[in-house]
Amino acid sequence: MSAERKRLREDKEFKKHWKKWGPYLTERQWGTVREDYSSDGSAWENVTHDEARSKAYRWGEEGIAGISDYKQKLCMAWAFWNGKDPFIKERLFGLTGNQGNHGEDVKELYYYLDSSPTHSYMKMLYKYPQAEFPYHELQYINSQIGKSAPEYELMDTGVFDEDKYFDIFIEYAKQDVEDIVAVATIHNRGPEDAEIWIMPTIWFRKTWFTGHEPFMPKINKLTDNSMKAFNPKSGNYTITFDGKPELKFCDNETNRERLYKIPNEKSYFKDGINNYVITGNENHLNPENYGTKAAAIYKVTIPAGGQYQVKLRMQHQASDNPLDICDQCLTRRKKDSDEFYAQLQEGVVDPDLRNIQRQAFAGMLWSKQFYYYDVERWLEGDPGRYKPPAERKKGRNGNWRHLQNYDIISMPDKWEYPWYAAWDLAFHTIPLARLDPEFAKDQLLLLLNEWYMHPNGQIPAYEWNFSDVNPPVHAYAVERVYQIDKKRNGGKGDREFLERAFHKLMLNFTWWVNQKDSDGKNIFEGGFLGLDNISVFDRSHVQKFHGKLEQADATSWMAMFSLNMLRISLDLCEFNKVYQFSATKFLEHFLYIAGAMNNISNEGISLWDEEDQFFYDVLHLASNESKKMKVRSIVGIIPFFAVEPIREELFNELPEFKKRLDFFMREKPALAALVSSWVQPGLDKRRLFSLLRGHRMKSVLKKMLDSDEFLSDFGIRSLSKYHQENPYSVNINGEILSVKYTPGESNTRMFGGNSNWRGPIWFPINYLIIESLKRFDFYYGGDFSIEHPTGSGNYMTMDMIAKELSLRCMKIFMKDKKGHRPAYGTNKKMQEDPHFKDYILFYEYFNGDSGAGLGASHQTGWTGLVAEMIYKYYRPSNERIHHGAATLFRS
Repeated sequence: MSAERKRLREDKEFKKHWKKWGPYLTERQWGTVREDYSSDGSAWENVTHDEARSKAYRWGEEGIAGISDYKQKLCMAWAFWNGKDPFIKERLFGLTGNQGNHGEDVKELYYYLDSSPTHSYMKMLYKYPQAEFPYHELQYINSQIGKSAPEYELMDTGVFDEDKYFDIFIEYAKQDVEDIVAVATIHNRGPEDAEIWIMPTIWFRKTWFTGHEPFMPKINKLTDNSMKAFNPKSGNYTITFDGKPELKFCDNETNRERLYKIPNEKSYFKDGINNYVITGNENHLNPENYGTKAAAIYKVTIPAGGQYQVKLRMQHQASDNPLDICDQCLTRRKKDSDEFYAQLQEGVVDPDLRNIQRQAFAGMLWSKQFYYYDVERWLEGDPGRYKPPAERKKGRNGNWRHLQNYDIISMPDKWEYPWYAAWDLAFHTIPLARLDPEFAKDQLLLLLNEWYMHPNGQIPAYEWNFSDVNPPVHAYAVERVYQIDKKRNGGKGDREFLERAFHKLMLNFTWWVNQKDSDGKNIFEGGFLGLDNISVFDRSHVQKFHGKLEQADATSWMAMFSLNMLRISLDLCEFNKVYQFSATKFLEHFLYIAGAMNNISNEGISLWDEEDQFFYDVLHLASNESKKMKVRSIVGIIPFFAVEPIREELFNELPEFKKRLDFFMREKPALAALVSSWVQPGLDKRRLFSLLRGHRMKSVLKKMLDSDEFLSDFGIRSLSKYHQENPYSVNINGEILSVKYTPGESNTRMFGGNSNWRGPIWFPINYLIIESLKRFDFYYGGDFSIEHPTGSGNYMTMDMIAKELSLRCMKIFMKDKKGHRPAYGTNKKMQEDPHFKDYILFYEYFNGDSGAGLGASHQTGWTGLVAEMIYKYYRPSNERIHHGAATLFRS
């Protein structure tokens, strides 16, 4: 067992709290719903980037490369100043949803390079221009260009063109649970000497005004190079800095005069250190050298091509000569991290893929965040403080008063999405289970807790609207994480986790049935379901057409949900045979959903279109007219996800389940024929349940693997390329609506953000396609094959197609023959510069034709699934290796 695995075990067994400290600071607290106390809910404008340096937050803290304890009482992050910017760089800059030409977007360059699961070693890189940071230029140009132009990024401003920038590598290493070494190594990449101010900053989250903690914490100067941070609940921390920095102190308090033009009640403010560095003004610094915020200030000139290093050590128990062990601690913990990943990456022979996978894992671990949001307190306000506007009680999240979030949660992206999203989080847990199964399981159980899940059974979506609906993939993730953990434990499954999750998922399943199948027809609605602009109109507001939309994807997600619950029921039968009755329930749900998709309400209306051989949504208008929304999108591929092979011998162990199954096969043969290859046992005597089989499966696969339709060189597109030359148009109540294939940035303001589902590659969908192909392969083995997409006469089994698609997705990040990564498009510097080309950004989605990265640039949440694809590609576990596969896929 590696040293890091031992630490994980100690943490799990509560022997040592190795995860007490971690990268739990967000990268953007400003512009969030939590900090929005406006009457109109305009969160982006309520606290802006410019205001953030002077505003003490209520619900969390932000910083660059920051860490905190797991309750975020004490925080540490890094600030810098190049001597030219109008304010110090202590938070990442980006554009709001209303400022970006394609929605909100961070305008910085930074990379997560490494992290062990206990955060005993972490490393990231921040690139800081030596010229004045182009805040105004980025905002102005993006406001002037329209949606036909791409985002105007920091690299486009030219601030990196002459290499006049600093590479700032930040590392953390734990000597012990509460004994942390931090080092910043600053490289001057430019041709001239350059000045930089380096400011490691310590502060307390403002908890003393809420009525919960009446005692004031304090940070005070001990010696010329050390300070003490004291909190009555958590005790002392001694922070020792190397060299001879200036130690400056202020308070984490709002500068009301600057923000609101009203007199200040306090003397020292959050922006005191900023004001001192920029103007030399010490009026807002505490001359007595204590406060709730402090920084060690280094002003240095780094020669051209040179470097400078700042070290510090934070200890719960102070020691003599504390900085002496810094280098040794870093070296040892880096070695531990290397050892951990060497075991995990065993068999990954391509060094480039090893680098990609490790950075993907690092991004997922760095994207943990302390997330605090008590909705009732947010609605009502704090005791003794001003009351929030009355309008908010009837506005956003007003019916989620029970919701109390106070946890470390995996974020999709700590700048653009510094809040959990239900289906994103489910996908995060799958690669996280490879690193830290306990954390993955805890994350899945978190959203099912009573203080998260609504009493009616709905899982909260995300803070902008907890009542929105995400695809029900939680059960899928529970089952996958359970199996990953079970295999790691030598075949012993975590019964408590599976059973606990199952009972709460039953409530969520019932909510779907009650709320999204209002007519009891087993055909489901769901609105946009996370697929922002996949349709001709906003599917969450179909009532504007006085109609009802019956969704192929919502219904298919529910078929998948049914099979996931069936699978979990059967897994639980290993411990208690009574769960075979639950298995029966979900089998029947699945069969009825399959029947309804083919004949809605026995009216002869099907979500399957015989002419196009594809699935579509059906819109029912008030005039009793029914229209098939013939958009060839992933909506029609999602039925592929509802597939489950089951071992034949299992039925002999579960007589009641087998009895009910036999009844269905006998009494409802039409339903059985729709969804199963039951009479013919497949590989290893498996039986199959699936929405697609035989002819329909081949038809969907044919479209999916056609390069003129869904198949890209980089995976499966979200919209068929057929619509590039053949846009789909429909007349609804006299209004003409249309959809056209858009491979890259969105050209519609539907949903307002920079999410485009009208053509690009999205990793979660590709991942589920690949996993579904493997499940089909468990049944068919080598007995089912189709021609290779190139039409070369080679035939491919389902397993081979899965590997082909995995490789195409992986190629987005891999170097091609020219050494270029498709994700970086035509950006020469990012493709060829030795200080850029091997650092990976994990974008939100990717151009369907070129593979170029788009949207949020640190979406290691679900784009981090590439780490799982790499793992499975080289370590196929139960997947069979077909003769000749190496030639087909690795050439």
